[in-house]
Amino acid sequence: MDAASGAPGGALWDLDGTLIDSAGLHWIAWSDTLLAEGRSVQPADFANSFGKRNDEILHELFGAGIAAEWIERVSEAKERDYRRLLRERGLEPLPGALDWLSRLRESGWKQALASSAPRPNIDAVFAVLGLRSYLDAVVSADEVGRGKPDPAIFLEAARQLGVAPGRCVVVEDAPAGLEAARRAGMRSIGVLSDHHGALDADLVVPSLDALSLRAFDDLLGPG
Repeated sequence: MDAASGAPGGALWDLDGTLIDSAGLHWIAWSDTLLAEGRSVQPADFANSFGKRNDEILHELFGAGIAAEWIERVSEAKERDYRRLLRERGLEPLPGALDWLSRLRESGWKQALASSAPRPNIDAVFAVLGLRSYLDAVVSADEVGRGKPDPAIFLEAARQLGVAPGRCVVVEDAPAGLEAARRAGMRSIGVLSDHHGALDADLVVPSLDALSLRAFDDLLGPG
């Protein structure tokens, strides 16, 4: 809760690349699935895919004319493979992730996950890491029908938290997510990664554990 206003702030978290480092597992799943379809891809092909829905990724890779049925089949196969890898290999939270989830919860902030990942993937991560207990709401792009940079997912997360968009701070690692935050009228924290070495956000940090203890409160300022 922001001490200056007495009103709760809302922290809206991206998942992949922000709370967890799942890029390697996603790449293996994409590569294996597309290879089975006779399509060879390279890691660089996915440089701009983070934070986007599968249909958007596949259209960018293979053009606007690919069949919807093919997109659905490939997407489902890729996500099944990703969840298998997740169960077999496990996953670790990124540095500072659990500390911040716990700290904000204890200080009265409302928290939501707002991820482009399909809901079964989110649930699989929860089963491995137990993140659900920190969150007041969970929203996936599939539920709102539009992916980032459309602001719909963040606006829906704020609605479920009962927090005004102007009282929300989005934490993201991808340009698409940060653009969605801007369109939603929210403040933002950009977390740098190997995939994005520069980001346009209200506050940019190399990792969550580099945030100052008042970083979220300071971004909102007086209510």
